[in-house]
Amino acid sequence: MFANELRSAIEAAPRMALGKITTLLWKAFGAAQITEAEADELSNLIEVRKVVPKPDPDTRRKAVGSRPLTDASLARRRRWAASGRLPPALAANFTQGEIAVLAVLAETVVRSGDCRHCNDYIAALAGVSRSMVKNALRQAKRLGLITVEQRRVAAWRNNTNIVRIVSPEWEAWNLLKRRSIPEGGGVKSVTGSNTIDIKLGKKRGLRGQKRLSRRGRRARKNEPDENRSTRHNLNAPAQAS
Repeated sequence: MFANELRSAIEAAPRMALGKITTLLWKAFGAAQITEAEADELSNLIEVRKVVPKPDPDTRRKAVGSRPLTDASLARRRRWAASGRLPPALAANFTQGEIAVLAVLAETVVRSGDCRHCNDYIAALAGVSRSMVKNALRQAKRLGLITVEQRRVAAWRNNTNIVRIVSPEWEAWNLLKRRSIPEGGGVKSVTGSNTIDIKLGKKRGLRGQKRLSRRGRRARKNEPDENRSTRHNLNAPAQAS
């Protein structure tokens, strides 16, 4: 019975109080309140607690103050990650959130030549946290894909960093992506022929010819017989004299 109380005290006591419990343990063993086997078991439990102390619940880090992940930010992250701004061979070294960050970086570099946005702005566009932006840039710099130029103004003040892409594979990929999309967006316009006007013109011409032929037949019917005979004689072959 007393052994169970000592075991509960050892498990709940802080690390600094284990020495007092050890003294109480051996006093109880000398008074024959616990057996030798129970004393050995409790002594081993105290040694384990000294090596691996139980964390204090009051000193644990509380998960408060972090911004929750919204549906809009998650959609932006997925959209940027699926934009194809990073070659597949290079994208395999990053997570989805880091790929979204590097896609925003590549889009800015293609438009302006380099990226001078702050980390908070990139995080808002990519739908990720500020720490993920730092991790993505740190990993890309370690792999030799980008260079980061710091612009120090004073001892406690800096301008935004200048990030440039130096990977030949990534630069060629961005050039290919730029050529595949026209400047105005969308697809190329195709000029069609005026087939409908041509067909309508042909039909109108045929109708005009039909009308003229009908008028000619009517005129021939109204001609006198002398003109018909004369025309017939003129068209006939000449007879030998």
